[in-house]
Amino acid sequence: MSAPYEKRKENLQKLINNPHEAFLLTDEVNIGYFCGFFHSEGYLLITQEAAVLLVDFRYIEAARQKAVGCEVICYKKLSEDLSSQLKKHGVSALHVEASHMTVQALNTLSDKLKENGTELISDGKLDSRITSLRIIKDDTELEKISKAQQIAEKAYLEMLNYLKPGVRERELSARLEYLMKMNGAEDISFDLITVTGKKTSLPHGVPADDVVCAGDFFTCDFGAVYEGYHSDTTRTVAVKSATDEMKQVYDVVLRAQLAALKTIKAGVEAHEVDKTARDIIANAGYGDYFGHSTGHGVGLNIHEAPYASPRGKEVLRSGMVLTDEPGIYLPNKFGVRIEDMVCVTENGCRNFVNLPKGLIIV
Repeated sequence: MSAPYEKRKENLQKLINNPHEAFLLTDEVNIGYFCGFFHSEGYLLITQEAAVLLVDFRYIEAARQKAVGCEVICYKKLSEDLSSQLKKHGVSALHVEASHMTVQALNTLSDKLKENGTELISDGKLDSRITSLRIIKDDTELEKISKAQQIAEKAYLEMLNYLKPGVRERELSARLEYLMKMNGAEDISFDLITVTGKKTSLPHGVPADDVVCAGDFFTCDFGAVYEGYHSDTTRTVAVKSATDEMKQVYDVVLRAQLAALKTIKAGVEAHEVDKTARDIIANAGYGDYFGHSTGHGVGLNIHEAPYASPRGKEVLRSGMVLTDEPGIYLPNKFGVRIEDMVCVTENGCRNFVNLPKGLIIV
């Protein structure tokens, strides 16, 4: 298990310009990515030659068991113990993650480190460098994402057995979460979306006590977390029956989703994927009812780079993972979204999702 973490750490160390610079990671997800220790508290110091994980007493035992490729230190006062490490490794310029550290924490730490001759730098460059490393998934990551998807799919198919008129949205959400965790998920990827009827026109509708009725659409946006990695899938099904309008809208979304899927491959700019789906929906007369991006990256975070949006300039590369999820949302009527999660390859993409996409009437 140490190999992927060692490689990731080495890749980050190569981005340090000189021996007097270092990186300080405070985002628990990034810390976990580089050393395998996922927890709510911790500071990972990366120099050109060393890696030091500083945690307080509450997490020292867990850190020593889980952290890979770094020295683990139990700090008593962060500024003092961190300053000691910076002095030991000759660091005078310390880059921190601008998107994670609060202004108050930044100012407090900056003042303390200045007293010991170290400049704190928060210009966003470290964040960009980490994103550029994390955006390509290695085989270990892809296996975990695939496992998360398998767990989620099994639970979803079991949950469909309980989808019938009279059941509450909240019941279906609770049952789906329970089934995922019983099947091996450590958590759900996000607050599950299990909505029905007019609420399906809400892209991020919240399950409540609304009751499933015959003739309604039911939208389920769901995902599981396995060893830190997320899955993300959406399916829309009809309950007992569907009107011609419902079938028509579903067909447009499906055509857009399939066309975007065929567009995904290495060398394509992310906005081209979005445009492919958006054009089909617009040409069918529903352009005003598709207001979100077609896709986003998935990994240790449920939303991460790349983003398949009208402004997405990222060139897709083999190993990137992203969703393909166009939708049409007709206010006060109904909505349809179909979402797969794929891994980009040189000649296309590998789909993690094995669920049918044709309109299902349950």
